[in-house]
Amino acid sequence: LLVVLVLAAMAQVAYCAGGGTTQNYREALAKSILFLEAQRSGVLPASQRVGWRSNSGLQDGKANGVDLTGGYYDAGDNVKFGLPMAFTVTMMSWSVLEYGGQMQAAGELGNALEAIKWGTDYFVKAHPEPSVLYGEVIHGDTDHFCWQRPEEMTTSRQAYRLDPQRPGSDLAGETAAAMAAASLVFRRSNPGYANLLLQHSKQMFDFADKFRGRYDASIPVARKYYQSVSGYSDELLWAAAWLFQATDDRRYLDYLANNADAMGGTGWSTAMFSWDIKYAGVQVLAAKILLQGRAGAHAAVLQRYRQKADFFVCASLGKQGYGNVKRTPGGLLYHMQWNNLQYVTSGSFLLAAYSDSLAAARQAAVWCPAGPASPAQIMAFAKSQVDYILGSNPRATSYMVGYGFIYPLEAHHRGASIVSFQSNPSFVACKAGYAIWYPRKGSNPNLLDGAIVGGPDENDNFVDDRNNYQQTEAPTYNNAPFMGVLARLAAGGRLDRA
Repeated sequence: LLVVLVLAAMAQVAYCAGGGTTQNYREALAKSILFLEAQRSGVLPASQRVGWRSNSGLQDGKANGVDLTGGYYDAGDNVKFGLPMAFTVTMMSWSVLEYGGQMQAAGELGNALEAIKWGTDYFVKAHPEPSVLYGEVIHGDTDHFCWQRPEEMTTSRQAYRLDPQRPGSDLAGETAAAMAAASLVFRRSNPGYANLLLQHSKQMFDFADKFRGRYDASIPVARKYYQSVSGYSDELLWAAAWLFQATDDRRYLDYLANNADAMGGTGWSTAMFSWDIKYAGVQVLAAKILLQGRAGAHAAVLQRYRQKADFFVCASLGKQGYGNVKRTPGGLLYHMQWNNLQYVTSGSFLLAAYSDSLAAARQAAVWCPAGPASPAQIMAFAKSQVDYILGSNPRATSYMVGYGFIYPLEAHHRGASIVSFQSNPSFVACKAGYAIWYPRKGSNPNLLDGAIVGGPDENDNFVDDRNNYQQTEAPTYNNAPFMGVLARLAAGGRLDRA
């Protein structure tokens, strides 16, 4: 303990002196992928590395006459929410597509591919018919009534589905995007599987576009937890962009261009990118298509998409004027109190990917109202956000569990907070978990290695308490985009790589 305190004090002194600390991006990359294994549902494979987890959710879908085993629990609970899971898979796939070579050099590409396939295998099961998609397993309130290990859940595992009578264009669109992006990931290594994913993606996009509606109107139990505030237009554009990337079929590019105004693609100016709001991601993808010279007759429309991507950069770097993202005193982008780091990890990835696209196209800068932002400056800012998360901050605290000298010990997480099933298989009842394990003071008995928690508040303050779920819960979608930017930084080299 004394050694840890001394090292933490040294790190804090270095930060205050402006020197910062040197981060081990390769180690952080490995841990960021490892965390996903703690979130697995279903029969765990022989390659499972998180040893305190066991098989779980083996009856999922049985009451509905479909096999819904597998997939990911979204965060610290035992619910499988379709929208954030699909976004997680989309962003893991994009991370590999942008920085797979760097992941391979770090020895982590195989683990990343396995993490993606764990999600897509589930989506194949959840899409048993062209116009049917199962979007959630277990009512969130039912799950939250108990504090239990996933291996011994006693709650009803009811599944909820979308179909033509109960549409969900946002959820179906995001799942289509995930399958399209993943098909690109597996195109060379597993072409048969890639074709299967692409077939599902096309069907889901057609379903999403033909039968329009918000998924949380059809699955109202999801609204309390993952409400679709932005609606479904962004996901339809997002899916079309990914399908164009996966197929090179111009009809998807036509869709992206012809619906640019009506669906908000060239209207939304935002510096927020998340499981709900996809506009910034669409805009960066469209800008990438333009910069690659693939826009064809739609160059003028994609240029307007690019202008919105530039807004994202300028607002993030504090060069926009109006719309600049607020920062904490320590320099962290700050959007909101609850799980702010989800926006930092996703935003950092977009900045990194766009920076590299600009450099590859020999673009000198993004021209912001308060001055230009070169690709090197954009990447350097993304790096500063990554470094903050990993411990270069006023508290000298890493917000990745298991990384650095000081990190969260009481992550809000059912499985991590209760003694592992292997160590003690004695049954932990629904309410016993809340009575015994939830209020227990001290470190979780199981290390949630690699988890990115919600993070500090607007003043860089953080309370490491299991009950402080706004700051200590760790969802999968915090890690998925972080994988990519960590791989980029682990490779080293120039920040304005061409």
